[in-house]
Amino acid sequence: MDVAVIGLGLIGGSLAQALATGGHAVVGFDADPATRGTARTAAAQAPARARWQVAGRLRDAIAHAELVALAVPLPALPPVLTELTGYDGLVTDVTSVKGPIRELLRQQLPTAAYVGGHPMAGKETSGFAAADPDLFTGCAWVLCLEPRETALPDWLTLARLVTALGARVVPATSAEHDRAVAAASHVPHLLAAALTTAVAGDPLAAALAAGSFRDGTRVAATRPELIAAMCGGNATAVGTALDGVLKTLAELRAALDEPDPATALRPLLAPASAARAAWPVATGTAVEVPWHADALLELGRAGGWVTGVDDERRVLRAVRPETVGGRP
Repeated sequence: MDVAVIGLGLIGGSLAQALATGGHAVVGFDADPATRGTARTAAAQAPARARWQVAGRLRDAIAHAELVALAVPLPALPPVLTELTGYDGLVTDVTSVKGPIRELLRQQLPTAAYVGGHPMAGKETSGFAAADPDLFTGCAWVLCLEPRETALPDWLTLARLVTALGARVVPATSAEHDRAVAAASHVPHLLAAALTTAVAGDPLAAALAAGSFRDGTRVAATRPELIAAMCGGNATAVGTALDGVLKTLAELRAALDEPDPATALRPLLAPASAARAAWPVATGTAVEVPWHADALLELGRAGGWVTGVDDERRVLRAVRPETVGGRP
């Protein structure tokens, strides 16, 4: 497949290299000349079977593309879409918020077919230097499926492509995605920032910080502008999720004022301990899902994922998580 990857940071650079390794014809582009130069050198030095190209202009990158993958931050997207005016092929993206992207595509690129995407494979480091063609192996990759809007053949094209990279495809609507990642990804960035700030002004605490501080604050090292764009672009859902966390923190804080704080804390901490021990869900029942939007969305809502597309039998190979007490 001829693929143009626009934006060659961590995710875009990893995607370009992974697709090239998988045998696709890849042309990348980045607005930053230095990034283009670094990527061009890496592309030329790749093994012969995994070589790809870096264009000097966005229009050149998409000239023969069957698929355009947008890998730029949300604030940078409008001018990119302006340069894509008239493109009528398939478009996907890797942005961490889906609702605003969907609306921008509707307004600025109405002739294109769009399937929103989001690989849950970020790191605290960024830029092409951090790119890794194996980044997506085993990761959950949301592919948005909007009832009566997303063309199922387009969605299946992306599902074939993504599963071939070793990722697990999770079907969801854009609204479902934004709600879920607000709690699972965006709020943790804000909490990491808060925890880091609390320790940063205390030299003794910083000297004693160990595993729990490291694990709870890793993503605070992410570039601030990326966190701001991610959370700001999903502000409503992030606000709701953060309110839930603040409510829980208020309950924990109140327990500390009880005559026996340890006893008061235990029942509040127990559900979280059990939930964390059960995560991540790595096993489940292999199932086959028909080529139907409702069936796919039901699988995603249950926490399941697609592992492959069976074109001959017109089913998707999938995994449905094992349930305990009726819940995944």
